[in-house]
Amino acid sequence: MFINDVLAGYFSNPEATASTLDSTRWLRTRDLCYIDEDGFIFVVDRLKELIKYKGYQVPPTELEALLLTHPEIDDCAVIPFPDKDVGQFPMAYVVRKNGSGLTEKGVMDFVSKQVAPYKRIRRVAFIGSVPKNPSGKILRKDLIQLATSKL
Repeated sequence: MFINDVLAGYFSNPEATASTLDSTRWLRTRDLCYIDEDGFIFVVDRLKELIKYKGYQVPPTELEALLLTHPEIDDCAVIPFPDKDVGQFPMAYVVRKNGSGLTEKGVMDFVSKQVAPYKRIRRVAFIGSVPKNPSGKILRKDLIQLATSKL
């Protein structure tokens, strides 16, 4: 996004200004977007939320959208799980529908049949509900803390 007379910078914080505005006054939103054939811009994900697996970037929202198509999944969240060999890998927290017997393997098999190998879910945990803020945004930091507290 080009910012000319809208934003001068952060008050008394030149480092934050430099990391947000480039030298030609373009605002780095760190949103992952694409432009369709009609010229419309679509925001897909936040760059900081991408999972970095072996040099690949995996958008968690893409995997969440896929998981939500499973008939036995009520809700889900995908987080980056730290790994010394690959950097991070996708881990899913899944809320099963009532009466579901869905297993970790069932979730991983469902995803692996539909995505590239680097996007596969490599760990699954079942939870009662996905933590979200009042506006409905997934609290990934809480889930990352939960996952890594057991290391």
